[in-house]
Amino acid sequence: MTCSPLATPEVGRGLGLSPASEPEREVLTGGVLPIVPVGHRAPGRGPDQRSRMLNVPSQSFPAPSSQQRVVSGGRSKVPLKQGRSLMDWIRLTKSGKDLTGLKGRLIEVTEEELKKHNKKDDCWICIRGYVYNVSPYMEYHPGGEDELMRAAGSDGTDLFDQVHRWVNYESMLKECLIGRMAVKLAVPKDYREEKRVLNGMLAKTQVSGTLAKEGPNSPSYDWFQTDCFITIVIYTKQKDISLDSIIVDHQGDSFRAETIIKDYSYFIHIELSHEVEEDFSVRVVENVGKIEIVLKKKENTSWKCLGHPLEKHNLLILKKDTGLYYRKCQLVSKEAVTHDTKLFCLMLPAGTHLQVPVGHHVYLKVTITGTEIVKPYTPVSYSLFSEFKEPDLPNNKYIYFLIKIYPAGLLTPELDHLQIGDFVFVSGPEGNFKKSRLQEIEDLFLVAAGTGFTPMVKILNYALSNIPSLRTLKLMFFNKTEDDIIWRGQLEKLAFKDKRFDVEYVLSAPTSEWNGKQGQISSALLSEFLKRSFEKSKVFLCICGPTPFIEQGMTLLHDLYFSKDEIHSFTA
Repeated sequence: MTCSPLATPEVGRGLGLSPASEPEREVLTGGVLPIVPVGHRAPGRGPDQRSRMLNVPSQSFPAPSSQQRVVSGGRSKVPLKQGRSLMDWIRLTKSGKDLTGLKGRLIEVTEEELKKHNKKDDCWICIRGYVYNVSPYMEYHPGGEDELMRAAGSDGTDLFDQVHRWVNYESMLKECLIGRMAVKLAVPKDYREEKRVLNGMLAKTQVSGTLAKEGPNSPSYDWFQTDCFITIVIYTKQKDISLDSIIVDHQGDSFRAETIIKDYSYFIHIELSHEVEEDFSVRVVENVGKIEIVLKKKENTSWKCLGHPLEKHNLLILKKDTGLYYRKCQLVSKEAVTHDTKLFCLMLPAGTHLQVPVGHHVYLKVTITGTEIVKPYTPVSYSLFSEFKEPDLPNNKYIYFLIKIYPAGLLTPELDHLQIGDFVFVSGPEGNFKKSRLQEIEDLFLVAAGTGFTPMVKILNYALSNIPSLRTLKLMFFNKTEDDIIWRGQLEKLAFKDKRFDVEYVLSAPTSEWNGKQGQISSALLSEFLKRSFEKSKVFLCICGPTPFIEQGMTLLHDLYFSKDEIHSFTA
């Protein structure tokens, strides 16, 4: 096996446009042709006219540096006409109808030509160098025609990144592809490169894209061996590194490690030169920012080199420019929590180390009638007491989700029909919540509606266990009826056991027997709830729920003089 470095292209990333008439927000990612090097053919595929004429964008996974769980201005949906749902759009794209107006041809588009197509019935938009005719899609877009027209006849990449980066536009608009821009942007040349050989393997850290002046120092790595073990050491040059900063996927001879460093990802991706056991260990030395990954050799032989570099190896890349990586997880249990919500437990592969940071989410992906459907979910703990009593073990192999089943949805009925032993694909974590924002707080307020409770679970666990300054933690939990309240018994038990914690329920459609608070989120409810333990206490507030709930809540919170730095908002 050769140990020379291999130059590989980066995987494209997804963002985009998602019709959504169902109560769930789900995204199609399947059916996009992979990038194939010139002169090669994709395995298992015959030659295709479109791929011969043009490098069609690769299938990229939604949510690079996803902001879909963060509300930053409130994008409102518009009512869609009957027959304009997500499934209607899927049927249209598979009908064979010419949606480009070019009868199957792909062309190169000049900037001057792009500018001409700026009307609703003739609307071309450029996204990451590729041009799409979005006129047929206008009536299917949940954000409305006006939102699409903001990018008409121009490059809409930045606009789509701001609004819904997590959606895979490449799949949604595949049949609308006109071609690519005739002029490519120059590749940024400002990268740092360190040329030195590390024990038989050339290690050169490349910084992909333009680094901000305040970006992290380039990490580096080394490796060493004993008769039985291989140890890969990553030097992050950061002091805020923890076990949830490193994601490892090892399968066969492929070894992939992604280290999250602020807004960047640093990759070690290698085809190992010899076989190793499936199990491995990960250790983090926090005070120096060092990560050690220990692999066990299958044979006690001396390795001359670590292996052969694969895609993105030894690259430091802005996280928003990386595609998501999925691993195959097995369903090991499924139990009812309420009449329409269930707790799913998935087991990570033996060769995976993945701990989802507090306040972050992942994407679940399943294939339905040949199409990949993706939806974001925030992992929770098994109960409100599991993490409160014992922190996660480094080798924890289980990941839990509270999922509400929507009978008319695309993904959740499929999840509900999964049998124990079936598999679901799980992405790496996404999100921008920082645990450091909870440090030294004295009063923590959580405001949640429905399954907006899910990100609050780990925040609640973490704060009660790890914030010595915490005086009070209060949860205001909005639901429709008493039967909709998730983990009510556990919440009340926790309030009894820990006097810092208190929970208040608000129902919008209670029975006549209900004696508690009722109604929608309002200034009156919040002003009474958000009482500090003392006048100048340090406070923080998290809010999560449907978009209208978030938008109204944020307005009310600002009216109650909560500053932007004191609030973090998610969307359910």
